[in-house]
Amino acid sequence: MASADLSEELECPVCLTIYTDPVMLRCGHNFCRVCIERVLDSQEGSAGYSCPECREKYKERPGLHRNIALRNIAERFLSTQPDQEEAGVHCTYCVDSPVPAVMSCVLCDASLCDNHLRVHSKAPEHVLCAPTTSPETRKCSVHKKILEYYCTEDASCVCVSCTVIGGHVGHKMMSLDEASEEKKKKLRNDLQTLMTDEKEAEKRVQSLEEGRRKAQEKADGEAERVTALFRDLRRRLEELEKRVLSDITKRVQHYDDIIRQLEIKKAELSRKMRHIEELCHMTDPLTVLQESDTGDLCDTEDRHDKQLHDGGDLDVAGISHTLHTGLADIMSGVTGGIYIQPADILLDVTTASNNLHISDDRKTASWSHIEQNRPETPERFQVFPQVLSSRSFSSGQHYWEVDVGGSDWWIVGMCYPSIDRRGGQSRIGGNKSWGLVSGDDDNQYSVRHDSEDIQLPDGIPSDRVRIYLDYEAGQISFYALCDPIRHLHTFTATFTEPLHAGLCVWDGCIKISGGSQGV
Repeated sequence: MASADLSEELECPVCLTIYTDPVMLRCGHNFCRVCIERVLDSQEGSAGYSCPECREKYKERPGLHRNIALRNIAERFLSTQPDQEEAGVHCTYCVDSPVPAVMSCVLCDASLCDNHLRVHSKAPEHVLCAPTTSPETRKCSVHKKILEYYCTEDASCVCVSCTVIGGHVGHKMMSLDEASEEKKKKLRNDLQTLMTDEKEAEKRVQSLEEGRRKAQEKADGEAERVTALFRDLRRRLEELEKRVLSDITKRVQHYDDIIRQLEIKKAELSRKMRHIEELCHMTDPLTVLQESDTGDLCDTEDRHDKQLHDGGDLDVAGISHTLHTGLADIMSGVTGGIYIQPADILLDVTTASNNLHISDDRKTASWSHIEQNRPETPERFQVFPQVLSSRSFSSGQHYWEVDVGGSDWWIVGMCYPSIDRRGGQSRIGGNKSWGLVSGDDDNQYSVRHDSEDIQLPDGIPSDRVRIYLDYEAGQISFYALCDPIRHLHTFTATFTEPLHAGLCVWDGCIKISGGSQGV
């Protein structure tokens, strides 16, 4: 019984449970911090504030002071009690021995076993609910009355007194059942939306995973191809290195051969000199005259002199020729591997607008205020100052470069030959073309296809751009030729026609730098 008495002393007057973080008003009454703050919030905008226990009035919102001693006592008391989840909800009136409750009465703040439920009042105000240790949550925290209505203006559950004398006078009310059904309807709509979003996200994930799988397969193939290519390059370079070093060694060893021959010649000369000296000292003329002739010595000397002259200095030119020839053979052998075929771009004057001047080498397009007086043909652009390349690409990998430094207003890209030549879709970047569009005054460049622009996050820090085409992969990529090269954007499509290079310029001029063989 002592424990039950202590429990009553440690109950918050608002939530009727053991204090949690208790605070005290100036009048001396204690409450859970959350409970009293909720009560004070509900009193906002009224004539003043009051203590829920003694109704003492406060003109301004009262301060809350922590009651540390009470908190310690409450925590120590709770530590001695059985766990609520294990203990369950017991009948309030069976105090001698705990009996499980089957219902709770919101009006009475009591839980009832079967026996006490039979004798409990059946009046409508005695609202029964599932067994709970917190029946106060179904009551108004201000008036202690059962929550019966839902205020649509404040989105809160209220009691009858709240609609008559509380802060919800004149507000639109709904029954709890009606409000609950409306909220459930909204929740079902939200759930349906979320389910749709989830399905879309799942489809997107699956699409990305499939794209990643294909990209990984292609990357694996490319990595294997590049690895094999460089393995072959290293092997051939090592063979060339050995061949050139061997050539250098042989050319140096030639000196050793000549030196050995000269040493032999020197020894032979010494021997013959001694023999001649001996003949010169002989007194018998017959012996001198019968000795063999020594004239062949001159021929031997001439032969060795010629060999020495042929040895000469180290033949650096010959070594360089061997090296460069070998490197050229290696490069030509791998052109079809990692190196892209050059794209030699020439502009097709028959497609050029009459406001474009095309240079004699067909590499430069310049805006001109003077009409060029070219004949009007179906191939010629009539609306925009544009021109296509004479060459088209229907397979392979290619790139070409454009110097755009001479103009502030331009478009470069690639087009189908069936692109419109007269209407609004004839501009590069329409439904049959892909383009890189020059920046405006804020240096905002963009890429365009099907007349839809995608803004690039940064400007282009270069006066030269590169357009790269991988026809089989369905990719058109744009690069800024700064250091290092910066990738700007890649379009992906399934190409159904050959592609031509295309230029559009409204002022100044832009020039094709030409495609070059490279990675």
